[in-house]
Amino acid sequence: MQIYECRAKTDRAGAYEWVFVAPQADLFDVDGRKAGRHYAGPHWESIDGSNIVGTVKERADAPEANAIPWLLLTARSVGPNGTLRKVTSVQRVNTVGGVAPTSGCSPATLGTQAPVDYSADYYFFSAR
Repeated sequence: MQIYECRAKTDRAGAYEWVFVAPQADLFDVDGRKAGRHYAGPHWESIDGSNIVGTVKERADAPEANAIPWLLLTARSVGPNGTLRKVTSVQRVNTVGGVAPTSGCSPATLGTQAPVDYSADYYFFSAR
């Protein structure tokens, strides 16, 4: 899921908007087995405990309408040795869904969160 929160707009008094807070997703390998999780930071954590944090380097609009952007992120290890230890880049492609709601953010819902389902393919790259 992509988690959004209803907040007051900073540039327009009396207006409200859904603001991205964090991803919350399970990661699966090519055989469909759970391989880890993805969460705020953004972090990717393998089931072996290795962990990386990413910084967006490039973004591109998804070709699919109503899908979150495709991303290229630089990554650095922030956890123990393991599967993700040597990862230097992460690519998010083939996104489906995940965009912020288009309605429902108002004074009555201020501070509430809206989880939005999405799927994507994540590719992890490391130096040889």
